[in-house]
This record gives sequence, structure tokens and C-alpha cells, in this order.
Amino acid sequence: MNKIINRLTLLTTLCIIALGLQSCEQKQKEESKAIEKELVVKSEEPEYFLLRPEVEKAYGYSHAVKIGNSIKISGAVSMDDEGNPTAIGDIEQQMINCYADLEKVLKHFDCTFDDVVKEDIFTTDMAQMLEKSAYRAEVYKNGFPTGSWLEVKGLALPELMVEIELEVHKPE
Repeated sequence: MNKIINRLTLLTTLCIIALGLQSCEQKQKEESKAIEKELVVKSEEPEYFLLRPEVEKAYGYSHAVKIGNSIKISGAVSMDDEGNPTAIGDIEQQMINCYADLEKVLKHFDCTFDDVVKEDIFTTDMAQMLEKSAYRAEVYKNGFPTGSWLEVKGLALPELMVEIELEVHKPE
């Protein structure tokens, strides 16, 4: 009879230990899921960047927004820090000025033009844009991103001839 009681006690003890371990394992899985969810939520919070805060506030936009590994950069135009158009009548210099501003935004996020996956160009004069587009090879030394080029009737200010917007993927 003692042997049966000892075996039942041993069996009961083993069951209690197994249930305890299973409970601890379940609790650990739940805690891991909670931590993973918190990390995902934190990495998905948008980070806003203003290149020219006063100008951007006046027009009502942010120059860039980063969410996770994705960065959307508003169209850059050729303007000074007060929002006045520069290089009026010179589409190539306007393009150079746009890329200079875009590089500042990329550097803020520790990126380069190699991280750009999409580039959209809006121009009021496609013929001139095509003539001067060779400059882009100096910007994109390791290959061009996807994108679209569109001729438009006008941009934000009548003196502007080109606007360039980017989408970036920042590797972890």
C-alpha cells in the first residue's frame, strides 16, 4: 500500500511540476508577445523632419516623414531659407538646388541617394528637363531608382520649373 501511495505522490508531484512549467512557459510567451508588440508600435511612430520650419509651417507640410524603415520626402524645389525661388529661368541649377536640399534631408536620417527607391520629378518644361537630366548620374552613382517624370502646368510658385520628391527605404 505504501508503494502505491508513494507512486501516487510521485505522480502527483510530477504533474504539479509539469503544470507549473507549462504555466511559466505560457507566461513567458505572453510577455514576449507584449514586448514584440511594443517594439512594433514604437518603430511605427512617425518621425517628422522640417528642413525650413517657417516656410513649411506657412505652406502646411513636413519635408519628410519616417515610419519604420520607410521615409517619404516632399517635393524639393529651388528656394532659399525664406521660401523665395532661386535660379529663376535655369532648370539645371534648380535641379541641382533640389538635390542639394534632398541630400540634407537624407543625411538627417543617415541615408544617401543609394537608399532612394522611388523618385518622382515634376517639371513645367519636359524638353528642358530631358536635356539637363544627365546631372542625375552625378547624384545616383550606383543606379537609378524607380519613378515617374511628369510635365505639369505649374508648381507652387510660377518661377519654379522642377520639383523632386523621394521615397526611401532605410535598411536596419
